[in-house]
Amino acid sequence: MLFKTIIVLLFIGVVASLFGGLNFLVKDLGSSKKRLLRLLWLRVIFATLLLLTIFIGSYTGHLTSSAPWDKKLHPENTVAPKN
Repeated sequence: MLFKTIIVLLFIGVVASLFGGLNFLVKDLGSSKKRLLRLLWLRVIFATLLLLTIFIGSYTGHLTSSAPWDKKLHPENTVAPKN
């Protein structure tokens, strides 16, 4: 449950940074874009942390798939290869 909470918080951070950058892009027309660049870096950091959290969670087994097409969950639906 901890990984899912961290993933949701990081995703909210990415979206908030995206809309904050849009706000600064519209508001700062013709002026210095330092605030916009800071939010871009913040969005890149959040996205990187989000991907790392997903990879670590799936590697350690804390995040699993419940998709109906997952072969591990439904081995009876897989077709054996013909030799």
